[in-house]
Amino acid sequence: MLGQLEIIEVCKIFPGANRGVVRALDHVSITVQAGEFVSLLGPSGCGKSTLLSMIAGFEKATSGAIRLDGRAIDGPGPDRGLVFQDYALFPWKTLLGNVMYGPQKQGLPHKECQRIAERYIELVGLSGFEGHYPHQLSGGMRQRCALARSVANSPKVLLMDEPLAAIDALTRNSLQEEILKVCEARDGHPRKSAVYVTHSIEEAVFLSDRIVLMSPRPGRVIDILPVDLPTQRVDEVRQLAGFHDLSRKIWETLKIYTKPI
Repeated sequence: MLGQLEIIEVCKIFPGANRGVVRALDHVSITVQAGEFVSLLGPSGCGKSTLLSMIAGFEKATSGAIRLDGRAIDGPGPDRGLVFQDYALFPWKTLLGNVMYGPQKQGLPHKECQRIAERYIELVGLSGFEGHYPHQLSGGMRQRCALARSVANSPKVLLMDEPLAAIDALTRNSLQEEILKVCEARDGHPRKSAVYVTHSIEEAVFLSDRIVLMSPRPGRVIDILPVDLPTQRVDEVRQLAGFHDLSRKIWETLKIYTKPI
């Protein structure tokens, strides 16, 4: 198996005030098939980022299990690539140095690390900026760099936590296509699995094979919806009736579970 993720009856409880507890996730079960792009969609505080953190291995489930290709996840590992909202680039490294980091940690020869990094830098449209430092790049370029760095390590699964939330609308649409591009099969490697956290219904519909709808805390799975749109996701897909129908259905479903403040 290559990139099949199983989340089985996962619960997560945090200590609360006055010796109480906060139940963040309640019996969440999701299977992400190898090569599948799945988005987690729900209101703030529903446990989306907590679940992603557990898949990454930064948090442990209170109960239940998370397995990647049949093996329990018990900590961070190179089989999972991470992309965050705040880019998380090394400010003292150039763009090339940031993207080379993963292959270097694997112990690959310098020339091989550079070859891999340059290939992914070209893939995300940043050729010519290899010597620039993060502070010299725009927000969209930094996120492209973060994407390139995450896939240069050849992970089985990409985990993305609202990576485009701080990006302007026009750049955001373009980067959505870049995200799908880096997930594609290439060079003998199969298509990457992806778990994507977002608050944007339209973004989830554009990117996903399936969308997991989650309830307010404690986070539970309300529904898992397939996205019946053309496999080749280009900007024109956003104009299709099916795109708008599914977006409306998701909105109506989430609205039922979202209590007014």
